[in-house]
Amino acid sequence: MPRSPWDPDRAEWADLLDGEPRFRIDQVWQGLHEHGLRPEEQTNLPKALRERLAVEFDGRLEPVVRSVGDGGDTIKWLWRLHDGATVETVLMHYADRSTVCISSQAGCAMGCTFCATGQAGFERHLSVGEIVEQVVLARADAAASGRRLSNVVYMGMGEPLANYDRVMASLRRLNTDLGLGARHLTVSTVGLVPQMLRFAEEGLQVGLAVSLHSANDADRSTTIPINDRHPIADVVAACELFRERTGRRVSFEWAMIAGVNDRPSDAAELASVAAAARAHVNLIPLNPTPGYPEIGSTPEAIEAFVGRLRRHGVNATVRANRGTDIDAACGQLRTRLADGGSAPVTLTPRVRPNRPTVGQTGD
Repeated sequence: MPRSPWDPDRAEWADLLDGEPRFRIDQVWQGLHEHGLRPEEQTNLPKALRERLAVEFDGRLEPVVRSVGDGGDTIKWLWRLHDGATVETVLMHYADRSTVCISSQAGCAMGCTFCATGQAGFERHLSVGEIVEQVVLARADAAASGRRLSNVVYMGMGEPLANYDRVMASLRRLNTDLGLGARHLTVSTVGLVPQMLRFAEEGLQVGLAVSLHSANDADRSTTIPINDRHPIADVVAACELFRERTGRRVSFEWAMIAGVNDRPSDAAELASVAAAARAHVNLIPLNPTPGYPEIGSTPEAIEAFVGRLRRHGVNATVRANRGTDIDAACGQLRTRLADGGSAPVTLTPRVRPNRPTVGQTGD
């Protein structure tokens, strides 16, 4: 089966390079993580070795489309994997940072009603290499425009904690080998409590965000079915343990949906739950989702809602609505193309621009 060169860890690379000089391990590892080069692109390796590794590691993220919105500040890719599955990655530039939102699964089994990915169902987990490569490619794209990738959020397609072992391995790789600070990495979950408890014990300073969206069990179960298995009280308890073990505050994600969760009563319920978890609240204007009949809250309703939260003593912010013109919300571009639509603002993929030469050629 095709494999990504970012799949093996260092020990596996040592086995793969058995018989080569020991320094080859460092060369390949640094080429992959520091320079973002596939083995066949690492010209400091002998030609015969590059050719062997190109055959060994022929799995890659193939760009189906690259879409640009918000005046160039939001870039979204749809990638095709070796088996035909497709996933999305979104790079967002802000004045003080550049953040990439990555996928951890092809599809999603959680079935959240307002999410295009959840409506499409689950295909498979992504490998460690397929997760890491999204960051490598986004980093290269940011560098090509003179920006430095600073933050990674696991908020794309899939439920990260359902792909637990691979996500944890990728987090360590991003932190240790790509040099991204742990506090600039955030994992989102709909509330898989056993995995949240396990995550709290990992010894990582990575952030945790919980997609809450409703603050009472009856309402939440209608939009997030997993709530029947892991109700809000259990999620809050897991958040408390996470804070105790890591010293890091959990964030609650709250998609603002008109007439569904933007009422005064919703603000009061959310304030109570946020206080119990000592959580920060991120309010997210809802991007329209095909197949979901509700619409996003008006700017006036969002302003009133955040005001109520703050009067209750909750630390709350409103996330900027980015990429609406390029279907940047989770699963939207994939769904549009699957339904026969055209991709918005499509440009020729800029995947690995201006590749550097590493060392001297080994030919």
